[in-house]
Amino acid sequence: MHIDTQPSRRGTLTALLAPALLAWAPTISAQEPADPPAETQIFIKAERVIVQPGKELKDAQVLVQGGKVLAVGTDLVAPEGARVIETKVVCAGFIDPWSTLGLDSASASLKDTNILTRAVDALDPFGSAVHLEAALRAGITGYGVALGGKASVKGLGAFVCTANHADGGLDVLLKDSFIGATVGSSGDAFDRIGYAERLVKYIKAGEEYRVEQVEYTHEIAKWRTEIAESEAKLEKDFKKAKKSRDKEIEEAEEDDKEFKEESYKEDRQPRKPRFDAEKEAWARVAEGTLPLVVEAHRYVELSALLDGTKAFDRLRLVIAGGTEVLPLAATLVKRSIPVIVWPTPLGSKRPAGMRAHDLSLAGALAEKDVRVLLGSGGTSGTRDLPLLAALAVGHGLEPEKALAALTTEAARALDMGNILGKVRAGYRADLLLLDGDPISTTTSIRQVISAGKIAFNVEGGQ
Repeated sequence: MHIDTQPSRRGTLTALLAPALLAWAPTISAQEPADPPAETQIFIKAERVIVQPGKELKDAQVLVQGGKVLAVGTDLVAPEGARVIETKVVCAGFIDPWSTLGLDSASASLKDTNILTRAVDALDPFGSAVHLEAALRAGITGYGVALGGKASVKGLGAFVCTANHADGGLDVLLKDSFIGATVGSSGDAFDRIGYAERLVKYIKAGEEYRVEQVEYTHEIAKWRTEIAESEAKLEKDFKKAKKSRDKEIEEAEEDDKEFKEESYKEDRQPRKPRFDAEKEAWARVAEGTLPLVVEAHRYVELSALLDGTKAFDRLRLVIAGGTEVLPLAATLVKRSIPVIVWPTPLGSKRPAGMRAHDLSLAGALAEKDVRVLLGSGGTSGTRDLPLLAALAVGHGLEPEKALAALTTEAARALDMGNILGKVRAGYRADLLLLDGDPISTTTSIRQVISAGKIAFNVEGGQ
């Protein structure tokens, strides 16, 4: 990410130099700095603008500037100086929510990760440049990435854009997009259930940690109120108390007795909970501010995971893989848990946990109203995702739902739904300009716009 951290001191310098400038006005000719050149607007005219799956405009226009979509409509006029592009179809850029694209090879398969391990620390844009470019040409404008391979807890996953900055750095839109985890990657049924139970314990510990913090906040507020009330009362009764004290001292002296002060005992201040970075992260998972993406395949661990997490009302669980999850579809629908399906041919040498892998899974889940996403299986093969989506369509997934899986649903699951996944005013301008339906093997991508700039043009040039 590129953040300008240099503070501006222009206002301070102007204030300091103003008297001197006024004094020298007759002899100094001030020259106003030139305004920076305005960013070129892109005006797209399309036969079809797919605003979002299920909603499109015919013979419509899209105006882009400053990295965002400024307007979408059927009666827009190209501003003077705007670059005009004509195309058949416009839709939002595709998103891969389950990828290791851009990671250095060693980090992609780490085993000793924890919830604080960050994917952004292992991004290698230069070593992955070829794969990033291929993904961009395939229409993938953003993706979710986490470390750890089959690690039980992969750590903080990030949301990254495939298009590089001019200096070659990757554009990371969200460094803490989700928490990645895996259950049931090895062992017998009891071992796999144990993985799920351990994950539930982490979430529970985070929930309890947050409860302690909230209780402390209430206790310290109550304590401060009581102290303030006591101080106010002491101040009000000070003169009366002093007079009574003087009298008691005098009486004690007359009776030749020792005067003993009444000790004032202040209520002890509540103890602040010790900060724990890992529990803090798990607390964010428990309260739903960080989605939890868990790779799980077999029915035993999937059932244990769903059963163990049902008490966490705010948990935003996402299943990755879900090879044998279809019998649990009713639970997924009730709790609005999406499943990231990897619709790829695996052949006979598939992993033991994916023996039941079936290309029709995405379509079967969608028929039962489960929220379906499509991903590249936690690999760096993001470039193949549009082809895999077409394969899922060929095995029962409706094209409209396949498009949603690559746009709106993927953006929503990774906390990007308010800026990505739709062609809408105010959204980030990550757009695909196509010569046909988005989910079709016969369609070609003519241009890819990333953050309002043409990142790929089939005809060459920018």
